Amino acid sequence: MAPVTDSVRKETGRDAVKLSSPEDMRRARERVQTLLAEPLTEDTAVQVALLNNRGLQAAYNDLGISEAEYVQTSLPPNPALTLGRTFGSPGNFAEIGFQLVGNLLAIATLPRRTEIAKREFEEARYRAVATTLSLTVDVRRAYVRAIAAQQKLALLEQARQTADASAQMMRQLGETGAANKLDQARVSAFYADLSAQVAQARLHVAGTREALNRMLGLWGSDLAYRLPPRLPALPAALDMLADVEVEAMRRRVDLIILRYEIVTLAKSVGFVNATRYMSFLELGLGYRNEAESNEAGERSTKNRYGLDLGIVIPIFDRGEARVTAARETYMRAINRLIERSVNARSEARVAYTTYRATHDIARYYQNRILPLRRQISAEVLLRYNGMLVDVFELLIEERERITANVASLDALRDYHLAVADLQAALIVGGLVPPSGVINTTPPPETIPLGL
Repeated sequence: MAPVTDSVRKETGRDAVKLSSPEDMRRARERVQTLLAEPLTEDTAVQVALLNNRGLQAAYNDLGISEAEYVQTSLPPNPALTLGRTFGSPGNFAEIGFQLVGNLLAIATLPRRTEIAKREFEEARYRAVATTLSLTVDVRRAYVRAIAAQQKLALLEQARQTADASAQMMRQLGETGAANKLDQARVSAFYADLSAQVAQARLHVAGTREALNRMLGLWGSDLAYRLPPRLPALPAALDMLADVEVEAMRRRVDLIILRYEIVTLAKSVGFVNATRYMSFLELGLGYRNEAESNEAGERSTKNRYGLDLGIVIPIFDRGEARVTAARETYMRAINRLIERSVNARSEARVAYTTYRATHDIARYYQNRILPLRRQISAEVLLRYNGMLVDVFELLIEERERITANVASLDALRDYHLAVADLQAALIVGGLVPPSGVINTTPPPETIPLGL
């Protein structure tokens, strides 16, 4: 686990731990409870997942299995020992013997097979790293979505409270005859539509939080953890990457895995080609003790030693199929690496472009659109109080203001998702699908008036 832990700490700053004993589980449990006692940040959520996600622990168990297979492959084959005793007549003949048989080909090819197994084990290590980094990216996305859903619910709740107050005031005015039935119905419909939006937002909050719970491996009393009320603010400046393609080529774990696979397959092709005519070769060392009694009762013994050599004759199968399959497997890995490298460059470019664009869009909403909407809302309210506009225009402006706030929140959420997508494109790649921000950003939600 040491290389896995070092790689994960280098990329994320968090600690990956394999829980191998009850004591390890106890310490991890105590640390998880300590982290959950405070409002959960993005980094602490990642750390909780690394300590508590049992699917990740299963991946580490796979790494342990790979290590055991590597150790087993590096050991010489066990010899076979056969014992026998034969009786016969006449002459009260008896024979006792044993034979020690060992696979010569397995012993001769042990260094090559050990080297191949070592490469496969190194590849398994990087697969464990990839699984861990994939989980960290998924946790960051789930964390951002959960807070964004929670913040959107709070925004709609606040708008509904305002609409409720307006509806009550309109009913009171209607009782005095100061408001007509059409204005009362419009305000009531606006409040009813906002109530439906709030119900949908609550359902979305529950779904996103449960998605985060699954990533963190939480249940029972641990579900009472607290999330911050708002997404982190936009940074003052973006991280400038000189060449995202070079970064992706250097850091992406999926490309490292494919490179290891190619080297391993190259060695396997050579191994298969070298042993194509001798898939089985055994050497046996035998000993027999023969005892025989004649009619006079005289007993004589003879000791016999010998060697046996067994070999499979390649008459029907000369190993060409195995060699061809090994070569085709090797070339398949080469082509997959080239394809993945081309895709990695494209994914890095798109992720970085999206990262910059979503930051600019979110900044534009905060610095330009929302101030204008606040200014317009204040002006329409003044005109309504001065009886220069009717309630219908006031409701339209309120709907557009709420829509702009929701769109601004979605833009901020998309920026934080783009940060996670950029990290995935640079360190994990195709193992983690994009969050859906790239080229699939939905239009801002509108709040119908029901008119």
